[in-house]
Amino acid sequence: MAIDKELTKANSILTERKQALDRHQQNGNGEMPLEELTILHTNARSEVEEKKHKKGENSFRLQQDEAHKNKIGDLLKRISEQATVTENWAKLNEIIGSADGKKFRQIAQEYTLDVLLGYANIHLQALTSRYRIERIPASLGLQVVDQDMGDEVRTVYSLSGGESFLVSLALALGLASLSSSRMKVESLFIDEGFGSLDPNTLNIAMDALERLHNQGRKVGVISHVQEMTERIPVQIKVSKQQSGKSKVEIVNV
Repeated sequence: MAIDKELTKANSILTERKQALDRHQQNGNGEMPLEELTILHTNARSEVEEKKHKKGENSFRLQQDEAHKNKIGDLLKRISEQATVTENWAKLNEIIGSADGKKFRQIAQEYTLDVLLGYANIHLQALTSRYRIERIPASLGLQVVDQDMGDEVRTVYSLSGGESFLVSLALALGLASLSSSRMKVESLFIDEGFGSLDPNTLNIAMDALERLHNQGRKVGVISHVQEMTERIPVQIKVSKQQSGKSKVEIVNV
């Protein structure tokens, strides 16, 4: 009986071992020749080395990519800064730029004329409170504002002879004031124009010239108006003589 039991046990173990052997063979894990294992080992090592090499290349490319990103960031920053500068120059060019400098010259002349009119209107206010001189917008032309007619804008050609003379005188005095900021203008000469003034306007103009004289400026007036001789203390008279000759004398009135 004991032998039968041992035999049954041995058969059971054998059957189990066979089944394990079948499973092992079915999974393909049977023993391989040494040559094949050597080839597989060599191929595996080559594949590992290749992957290591590719890993190194990829790491190097990643470093280059990061460096390029930083460089691109710096370039974009510089481009943005230059774009701002370019935009400012473009705006400046749009305002005053031109090949012959005409645009800038026009702006400079307009600015200077505005300053001149500021001085001229101060003198014009002393001559007549009716008018104010203005620059025609976007030009170097002049116009007058008639303050007695509700600030009506008038062309300078609509002024009478006397009014034109007062405006011209104010501009001349304004020019002298403008020049005095850089140089001292001590003398002012006015040639004619007084003959077109009525007595009241003539007195106003003479009062303005006398104020300049009292301020230390030398004012010379060239005129044939007899009424002015009473207001001018020192005169240079030119008298016509015979044979085309003239006589010059200084007269103190």
